[in-house]
Amino acid sequence: MNYIITGGTGFIGTHLTNLIKEHCPDAQVWNIDIVKPGTPNPVVRDYKPALRHGQTLQSTYVECDIRKPIEDLPFTPTEDDIIFNFAAVHRTPGHEDHEYFETNIRGAENVCEFAEKWGIKRMVFTSSIAPYGAAEELKEETTLPTPNTPYGISKLVAEKIHQAWQNGGKDRHLTIVRPGVVFGKGENGNFTRLYWAIRGHKFAYPGRKDTIKACVYVKELVRFILWNVMERKSPFDIYNCCFEPAYTIEHIVQVMKKITGLTQFVPDIPNWIIMPTSTIVGALGAPMGICPARVKKLQISTNICGKKLTECGYKFRWSFEEAIEDWYNDNERKYLL
Repeated sequence: MNYIITGGTGFIGTHLTNLIKEHCPDAQVWNIDIVKPGTPNPVVRDYKPALRHGQTLQSTYVECDIRKPIEDLPFTPTEDDIIFNFAAVHRTPGHEDHEYFETNIRGAENVCEFAEKWGIKRMVFTSSIAPYGAAEELKEETTLPTPNTPYGISKLVAEKIHQAWQNGGKDRHLTIVRPGVVFGKGENGNFTRLYWAIRGHKFAYPGRKDTIKACVYVKELVRFILWNVMERKSPFDIYNCCFEPAYTIEHIVQVMKKITGLTQFVPDIPNWIIMPTSTIVGALGAPMGICPARVKKLQISTNICGKKLTECGYKFRWSFEEAIEDWYNDNERKYLL
């Protein structure tokens, strides 16, 4: 049996590999990725790996571009294998529109064709909450997706491709997860930028404090993914993955400050001030990732319902505060990276 992780060099793939090896040290984990472990991420400036100091990625790396057919692998797949499809172009803003479609849609087609060829029956696809579109209303798994970005559109199409694969053969099992903001060691994303902005006196509430930001700890996400694959037998499941209820940006900031010992004052700046300021700062090179597009993202709630996850039988290991604490411990209680 093989554990096949597309995008296994990345943030979520690294944490899943750690978890698999923790539970089964002899497991054969294959990392199908275009980025070799230990090399800089080509799309992330000052990229920090998800591994703790002294660790190495425990999967076997196979260089592969999922935009092309998956073939010539150094192992023989079996029908008992499990595919975790994490490979994606996902940072928004950050890519040309066509890049989201080329990787996320064509990649989904190639991964599903690979599973079809080898008779693999179990797959997990990591989608996103982006297919729901940007709106303040609460979104459940049954909410009609209305994506309004190339990324969200590409992820919704990729979901449908995976569902077509699952419906196309006997005894196939598919889980689609739609995580909120995923945070933890090696995130290199929203929560990391937020922490360093607070620490550097560069963060202010952008016009409101009650923006809801659904989120999930990366270690919790991979624990749920592995639990779902091993314990649940339903042919198809789709889950929003986030704490329930989702937290406001004010709560997230307060917990970060409490756990890491920050005492910096966080002001509340009206929208008529912060948007022109972000435009000027963005024109100067966007230090700390500050630009109008990211400020606008901060102002829009990601109001995602995680009730289905909390009621499915899976038991959360970490509360939100405990998750931030664990992340802080992973960085020797020096910072959040």
